[in-house]
Amino acid sequence: QVQLVESGGGLVQAGGSLRLSCTASGGTFSNYAMGWFRQAPGKEREFVAAISWSTGWTKYADSVKGRFTITRDNAKNTVNLRMNSLKPEDTAVYYCAADHFGPASDRRYAYDYWGQGTQVTVSS
Repeated sequence: QVQLVESGGGLVQAGGSLRLSCTASGGTFSNYAMGWFRQAPGKEREFVAAISWSTGWTKYADSVKGRFTITRDNAKNTVNLRMNSLKPEDTAVYYCAADHFGPASDRRYAYDYWGQGTQVTVSS
């Protein structure tokens, strides 16, 4: 059983930056593809970014490409999401997720474990 804990959310003005972190415990972190998803009020949970377990290959939603960067530190069991040039439409609860030996999928149902989420609010 893998436990995921997100941190780093908060309130930021449009154009600002935030870095989200997700720390894993209870499994071999390097064997998991990691993803970030987000859910705004009244909307479906949507894919943001993912990183593979083996090569570090990354994938991004079109809406965040060029602004967000996902990285992982296997020594610290951590995946990070650096978010730059934030927009009000980025406001959501952000969740990290883990997929055992996964391909860095953009499909939420591919992921086995989820964190509780961290709120990101971008003011205009």
